[in-house]
Amino acid sequence: MSELPLVLLHAFPVDARMWQPVRAPLSAAGRLITPDQRGLGRTALPETDRAPSLEDAARDVVALLDKLELDRVVLGGCSMGGYVTMAVLRLAPERVGGLVLIDTKAAADTPEAAENRERVAARAEAEGISWLAESMLPNLLAERTRTERPDVVETVRDLIGSQPPAGVAWAARAMAARPDSFDVLASADVPALVVVGEEDGLTPPDAARAMADALPKGELVVLPGAGHLTPLEVPDALAEAILGWWR
Repeated sequence: MSELPLVLLHAFPVDARMWQPVRAPLSAAGRLITPDQRGLGRTALPETDRAPSLEDAARDVVALLDKLELDRVVLGGCSMGGYVTMAVLRLAPERVGGLVLIDTKAAADTPEAAENRERVAARAEAEGISWLAESMLPNLLAERTRTERPDVVETVRDLIGSQPPAGVAWAARAMAARPDSFDVLASADVPALVVVGEEDGLTPPDAARAMADALPKGELVVLPGAGHLTPLEVPDALAEAILGWWR
């Protein structure tokens, strides 16, 4: 059994159910914790006048660790979950004993990307999110997954379609405001695994390699046949990569 629990944070715009395909093998190796992040899944969006910020999402994670009486964990996430992981590393590095960064990146949004996130947020608030899955699927899944694996496509469509519009809007704006995190990675002297789908167009292998190079103890794994959502596209390969490193 692995000594430190593994906390995995989900991608945008889905919830912790995205980890279901890897839950059994990871849970067999150690304690696995997969919370829904604020405003998504079953976690409410707190009422606040503060501008959306991943620092607040990071504070949620630290509060969860306090509630579970966990001083230190292996912390990781996919896509937005990776951004929140880096925010926790900035906020409370002493709580992080290892890192698992999956299909994510350390760079801040470009102005164009930030503007697109604001358009997503505004439209979600105005119209709901019935349109969101179809607009995002081409970027979230590899082409072969989209054409040959209708079950995965339907799972992702259902996950996106069940999210609260207000939570989607908050998360989009929080991601747009996040800072560059290469500085916190460079100072993270803990074992770190970076995983990326070979066909990930949103956070491509070059971005993953840059994170692995910045980390003092970074290790990179590229998974063939997968796009941006490796836990759903190639769960066996992802679980094997995490287990080989976590143990």
